[in-house]
Amino acid sequence: MILPKKLKRGDTVGVIAPASPPNQQNLEKSLSFLKELGVNVKMGKYVNEVNGYLAGSDEERLADLHAMFKDPSVQAIICAGGGYGSARIAHSIDYDLIKRNPKIFWGYSDITFLHTAIRQQTGLVTFHGPMLASDVGKEEFHALSKKMFLQLFEPMELHYSEDISPLEVLAEGERVGEIVGGNLSLIQSSLGTPFELDTEGKILFIEDIDEEPYRIDSMLNQLCMAGKLQNACGIVVGDFKNAVPTNDKLSLSLEEVLESYLGNLETPVLKGFKMGHCEPHFSVPLGAKAKLSSKTKTLTIMPGVQS
Repeated sequence: MILPKKLKRGDTVGVIAPASPPNQQNLEKSLSFLKELGVNVKMGKYVNEVNGYLAGSDEERLADLHAMFKDPSVQAIICAGGGYGSARIAHSIDYDLIKRNPKIFWGYSDITFLHTAIRQQTGLVTFHGPMLASDVGKEEFHALSKKMFLQLFEPMELHYSEDISPLEVLAEGERVGEIVGGNLSLIQSSLGTPFELDTEGKILFIEDIDEEPYRIDSMLNQLCMAGKLQNACGIVVGDFKNAVPTNDKLSLSLEEVLESYLGNLETPVLKGFKMGHCEPHFSVPLGAKAKLSSKTKTLTIMPGVQS
């Protein structure tokens, strides 16, 4: 496990768009928040590019990723947005470059594929947190979501309890392991690839948006058949925004689907975490050691940056 160096006031943050074109107006608005944090901003060369549903060609998006990791003046990399496209560049990334130049890498949603690929190829802890155009630059950005960025400036142990949101126990237990995962559909898409998510002895975190219950059922079923749920030492169920059937179709509820796959596991499973496409958005360092307890209904995560 490699912890990136912490940020200091005056450091430079690089901004890239590895997936879909970000909303440029929201991206521009988000920059004032970075200035409030006391950091400078360096925009990727191709952040403004549009190639259908992609933010430029695969080569351009990959070039921005490589350039930011290679640039010694950049201390952290924050993704402008998600959408689709990160997995298209995973096989071409120079992971040795990243391992030689470890630094903060922050994003979520479609960026889940890059989190998994980078961590498993290099050991670098990366951060699942709100992105600039997708979240920070919108009218509503919760105070807690803002506060979560402070973990980049000082090593801090993160504590999630029912002080933040009600939590429900689906399976009892208390375990310690690295927290991994992110967006469920991106986790599923990693199966059968060189970047397949390893859940052995780890705390698996899942979240998603705009997926009907039958789709979540399908994804969890595939993870179950692949042994990913059974191999995990704990499961953190984040926010599943708009997980409802459309067109008044007959359907199981999200709660019934989750209970079916997660309720009988012999490891702690808790749901209700405000982690994912939601406000507030509790950000976590993926790859860091964590403790999940059904007894205290808490998730504790060790710092994601060096002291």
